[in-house]
Amino acid sequence: MRIPRRCGLLSFILLPLLGFFVAPPASAKIDYRISLADRANHRFAVTMDIHNPVTNTQIAIPAWNALYQIRDFSVRVRDVHLDPTYPIRKVDKQTWSIGDPMNPLAGNVPDDFVVHYTVEWNDPGPFDSQLDARHAFLNLAEVLMYVPNRRPEAVEVAFDDVPAGWKVAAELPAGSEPNSFSAPSYDVLVDAPVEAGTFRESSFDVDSVHYRVILDSTVSGSGALDANLRKIVSYESTLMQGTPFREYTFFFHIGAYPDVGGGGMEHSNCTAIAAPTVDSATATAAHEFFHAWNVKRVRPKSLEYIDFSREQYTRSLWFAEGVTSAYAAFTLERTGLWSKDLFLMDLGEQISDLQSRSARSWQSVEESSLDAWLEKYDSYRAPDRSISYYNKGQILGDLLDLSIRQATKNHKSLDDVLRLLNDEYAQKGKFYDESAGILSAVNDVAGMSFADFFHRYVSGTDEIPYAQFLSYAGLDLKEESQVTSDLGFWPGQARGAKIPTVATIEAGSPAEAADLRVGDDIIRLNNEPFPHQFRNWLRNQPPNATVTLRVRRDGKELDISYRMASVETDHFSVSEDPHPTDLQRRIRDGFFRGTTD
Repeated sequence: MRIPRRCGLLSFILLPLLGFFVAPPASAKIDYRISLADRANHRFAVTMDIHNPVTNTQIAIPAWNALYQIRDFSVRVRDVHLDPTYPIRKVDKQTWSIGDPMNPLAGNVPDDFVVHYTVEWNDPGPFDSQLDARHAFLNLAEVLMYVPNRRPEAVEVAFDDVPAGWKVAAELPAGSEPNSFSAPSYDVLVDAPVEAGTFRESSFDVDSVHYRVILDSTVSGSGALDANLRKIVSYESTLMQGTPFREYTFFFHIGAYPDVGGGGMEHSNCTAIAAPTVDSATATAAHEFFHAWNVKRVRPKSLEYIDFSREQYTRSLWFAEGVTSAYAAFTLERTGLWSKDLFLMDLGEQISDLQSRSARSWQSVEESSLDAWLEKYDSYRAPDRSISYYNKGQILGDLLDLSIRQATKNHKSLDDVLRLLNDEYAQKGKFYDESAGILSAVNDVAGMSFADFFHRYVSGTDEIPYAQFLSYAGLDLKEESQVTSDLGFWPGQARGAKIPTVATIEAGSPAEAADLRVGDDIIRLNNEPFPHQFRNWLRNQPPNATVTLRVRRDGKELDISYRMASVETDHFSVSEDPHPTDLQRRIRDGFFRGTTD
């Protein structure tokens, strides 16, 4: 999963633990129908046909999906009823029970229950679902209920009332009728998003794998997208020595839609990405495609099996997400989509970002992974409250690669660790044991213990000696003090949210004096949308410049202007030492090219 800076969580593949589930009847099956008729009110009308039910069957809708956030999708559900008429009662906020033991009809169970309900969604992908006049996008776990003890059985979903001229696409086998899809289980079904509309579709093949591109775009220049994707999938598939699928689909929403979301969401055999430009969509695709291995198949035990009803905690998002970000950057540089200078600039920006967050002194990257469920709270994202497992995880990925190359005189790299994890876990249907499993693989590849590295920088909060690690490749770290503007507040934006809000305000700042308030929605900044690369924007503002914010407060829009204060910050940059030793040169070449000696 990739958040708007470079990323996103997560939607997951289930490899069912057979002992957990009650075996369904031999001929059991669940069929869904989704009507797209009520586009004006953004309501999906759903029917759920439960064949061969038993007394007191329960149905539920997930509390979370796509993001590490309890979002209670049941709040969007209305008018749940049965056909034929039969007792149904709500058990908790997301669960209903069909059949009432106190009702004399409870023993007379029909052959089929058809559950009817509507669910309202008008939030942009890739983390949400949407139905409007332009298109429909569905993360099916946000729309479809399930029978908790019958998740492993076959399912089919059909789409009704599809407007003339619209097409429907999903990375699933075709169902028994037009605009329908089948899956061997609920979990496989909801791991495949659906796009319906007048999208453009293209395809290409690489090494006998078929790739589809489903594109809904308002920008020009999208013709370069397929060529960029071909480079990404070719490099990453070769790196991982083959793909675990024969077909893969990219879903893109690219452009300046009024309500466009941002970021990417990984799925087992596809990804959904929203981005303002083709370049940013390409960068996100490099991250999301690598998730086909790292997190979807090379996966921690703590995320198996999926519990849709409550939080699932893991300490290893720094590896699942952060190291995936490292490989996105590696891929872009090694395929020529990024220059070497751009790669080094990005690495410097990552270091600058981490060093600007005072929370690094007390929150480890493992704790940041555990606390992912707090990211829906804007105040949590403030620099003195948290670090990002994406950010520090990406840095650690780079430093692990350099350290393994140093320890093995450039005969091994982090690439070998990923391949080992793939062989030992994904290929055998097993899951690794959090950071301990990753450490074991690193030790095996490096031929020495990396326990101290993990103790200090993964589970611990020691300051990272960047210059030492970078010197292995003859790379120099430069630190400069810069005077930049200070907005006087910290913006927060949960993943998938349309606009940011004011999360915290500095006491005594010009922002506070201008009556900006925590919780204000930020509609415009200097008459432009709030910048995705907020830190870069702020760094380029002259000190003491005047800023104008259009905010929404209590349903009213206000303009607030003030002169920003200035602040001194540290900025880091990475460059090549012009006189490396022989080993430094070989490690540097391997680092940039993805090769070993």
